[in-house]
Amino acid sequence: MTTHRVRGRTLAMLIALLAIVALTLAACEEADEDVADVDDEPDEEPDEPDDDEPDDDEPDDDEPDDDEPDDEEPDDEEPDDEEPAADEAHLTLGTGSTGGTYYPLGGAIAGVWSTEIDGVNVSTQATGASVENARLITAGELDVGMAVNGVAADAYAGEGEFEGEDHDFNIVGNVYGEVMQVVAREDSGIETIADMEGQRVDLGPPGSGTEVLARDLLEFHDIDPEDDIEAFGDTFGDAADNLRDGQIDAAFAILALPAASIEEAATATDLNLVSIEGDPLDAALDADPTLSTLEVEPETYPDQEEPATFVTNWATMYAPSDMDEDLVYDLTRVLYDEREQIAEAHAVGEQIQIDTAVDGEGGIPLHPGAEAYYEEQDALD
Repeated sequence: MTTHRVRGRTLAMLIALLAIVALTLAACEEADEDVADVDDEPDEEPDEPDDDEPDDDEPDDDEPDDDEPDDEEPDDEEPDDEEPAADEAHLTLGTGSTGGTYYPLGGAIAGVWSTEIDGVNVSTQATGASVENARLITAGELDVGMAVNGVAADAYAGEGEFEGEDHDFNIVGNVYGEVMQVVAREDSGIETIADMEGQRVDLGPPGSGTEVLARDLLEFHDIDPEDDIEAFGDTFGDAADNLRDGQIDAAFAILALPAASIEEAATATDLNLVSIEGDPLDAALDADPTLSTLEVEPETYPDQEEPATFVTNWATMYAPSDMDEDLVYDLTRVLYDEREQIAEAHAVGEQIQIDTAVDGEGGIPLHPGAEAYYEEQDALD
């Protein structure tokens, strides 16, 4: 009997223990469901940040913002002081062929303009000289340019070489007196322009004032430039070389006196200076009132024993009529005030004189900027 009671008690205890375990498991499952319900529901309101603590999304005033440049470091976008200013004026000066006076003298003038006028940089362009420069200024391809004043007067009036053309530019000022120089090899037998018929003659670069006047002078001597001579159109330097080497017999050249290219040729071969005289001279002066006569003294060139009579004009600086007045004022001022500096680079700079700055205008107006300078200097009549 005792054994059965013990077994009965043991069984009862096991049953009770199993009941407790079952109740415990049920309670745990209910708790898990409550937690899941809480996770599925959003918070009703986010916690407000504490005003005393910095928001991670906002930069700290005490720490530099990586997106902003450090004041102590240079900004790569800042322009370098050595680079040209954005508002610097870049000008192009039309000159002439490399063997003439315009090209080297123009380079000297451009250099002085660039150094003496703040915010201005001037470069030069080799061209066919007077005729081409007049057209390029009107076309807006040159800012300033040199031309023989008689040629420029024809352009402005739409006459001669420029028949039917419309040009609009103003005078800046005369640079130097230009001389139409006529030179022939002594062994050619050419003593007057009339003797050039049937000869090899260089008329100067196409589009130059030399070519225009050379053709006129030949016609005044009843010589047709197209049919009565073998015409060449080289630069002045090449023409001088060809004279020296016997490839041509004569050449026309509007250059400062004396011309280096002619001097060099004269040291290598015997040359004659061919005078312009008589009725053809009168006809030339009547046709172009801006021309005047000039007597070339002996020994101006090597072995020159006799004087010669040439015609002379002005090499004049021109600019578009709508160019800024202050800019033209500065260009004019430096051209005359700094002529000695120009002469250091080219000897013809010594001939730049304010006393003759406005001679031979030929009906072309002074640019208002240039006129303002001349009025200050009492250089106008």
